[in-house]
Amino acid sequence: MNPIIALLKENNVSNDKIQELFQALTQNPLAAMAIVGQLGLPQEQLQLLMGQVMQNPALIKEAVEELGLDFSKVEEAKAKLQQ
Repeated sequence: MNPIIALLKENNVSNDKIQELFQALTQNPLAAMAIVGQLGLPQEQLQLLMGQVMQNPALIKEAVEELGLDFSKVEEAKAKLQQ
C-alpha cells in the first residue's frame, strides 16, 4: 500500500475521504489542500505526510494510480497552477 494512503488510514481517514482527496488533487490542487486541512490530522502526522511527499513526489502518482484515478489530470492541474 502507498505510504500516503497508509498514513491516512492509520489516522482513521475513511476510504471515501481518501478518494475525495485524490480526486480533488487531480482536478484542483488548491481544493485538495483545503481537504487535507479538514481531515483533522495531528500536526506531527501532517508534517510526516508532507515530508514524505517532498522527499518522494512519485508517491502522489503511485497513490493516484492505486486509487484508479488518472494521473495525467494531476499534471494538467499542475500546469494550470504554473501559468
